[in-house]
Amino acid sequence: MKDRTFFLGWQDHQTHAWYPVGRLDASGKGDRYQFVYTRGALKARAQSGFEPLYDFPSFEKTYESPDLFPLFKNRIMTPHRRGFQEYLKLLDLEGMEPDPLEIVAIDGGYRATDAFQVFPKIEKDNDGRFTSRFFLHGWRHVSNPAQRRLDTLVPGEALYVAVELNNPATITALQLQTEDYHMIGWAPRYLVHDLMYAMTHAPGEMSAKVLRFNAMPAPSKQRVLIELKGHLPDSHTPMEYDEFLMLGD
Repeated sequence: MKDRTFFLGWQDHQTHAWYPVGRLDASGKGDRYQFVYTRGALKARAQSGFEPLYDFPSFEKTYESPDLFPLFKNRIMTPHRRGFQEYLKLLDLEGMEPDPLEIVAIDGGYRATDAFQVFPKIEKDNDGRFTSRFFLHGWRHVSNPAQRRLDTLVPGEALYVAVELNNPATITALQLQTEDYHMIGWAPRYLVHDLMYAMTHAPGEMSAKVLRFNAMPAPSKQRVLIELKGHLPDSHTPMEYDEFLMLGD
């Protein structure tokens, strides 16, 4: 298995602004992990009062461990937990034996007790193509007809990706729409910059579809699992703009 990179996002509950505040690098063998803060942590401190985490008390230090840091490990359901197989079904991993980071790459490591989310770095293949899986954001804030349409989604159903330029929270956003033009929610904010770049430079190569619709009593944050595919030019490396750049040694 190859090396992988993840980011830790933090949300200011007062302004609802999201910041990428840390970067986790994991070796393919699972025997070396590194955490370092990103420039987004400094922006979060300046704008929203973000402070270093208890497990990582210095913005400047690079942290290394042979084991996955507790901050991340504690966000992942383990196989011995009751309901684990049903949980994998929600993530479209049924019948598989995923490693912990495969799980957190999809579910985001959400916990009701804090304001953090974990998400993987977009990775291009040799042809510049990439795939991103995520749970639909903001579906509870769409219109009632759109929410009723949400209940009829089926795996494999194609969706449109549309640019929104006047979102009241983020200004720019990416909407997910059904083929009969119901706006059912948004792509995660941390993807917007790179997805808009991909749409600009390869407008006909962006596609999205429904992987799973998880009805109640599944958690609301895991209602609709989306797969999005696109293409980025050789000159563009995703998630390497200012807020994602590393601090540390």
